[in-house]
Amino acid sequence: MFAIIETGGKQYKVAEGDILNVEKLPKTDESGDISFDKVLLINTDKGVQIGDPYLTGAKVMANFIEEGRDKKVVVLKYKAKVRYHVKNGHRQPYTKVKISKIG
Repeated sequence: MFAIIETGGKQYKVAEGDILNVEKLPKTDESGDISFDKVLLINTDKGVQIGDPYLTGAKVMANFIEEGRDKKVVVLKYKAKVRYHVKNGHRQPYTKVKISKIG
């Protein structure tokens, strides 16, 4: 059983027990439960349900694990023959979640 959800402008294929890094989510309640309601597809033993674009009434529940930042990405700008170069770094924040229930 798996589902395809959308969060942070990206789509993820998830199954129960999966741990994944998604774009940083706002703070959750003290229990740490997160609900993804933008479900595009659910595949079960009974068959496949496809949304148009989302399935109504379908939710994927997840548990909050931690927040963090990815590895640094170096952004380098350079123009030849004019002594111009700029070096910047960027670390994208993420939220790590564990999928607990699909339904």
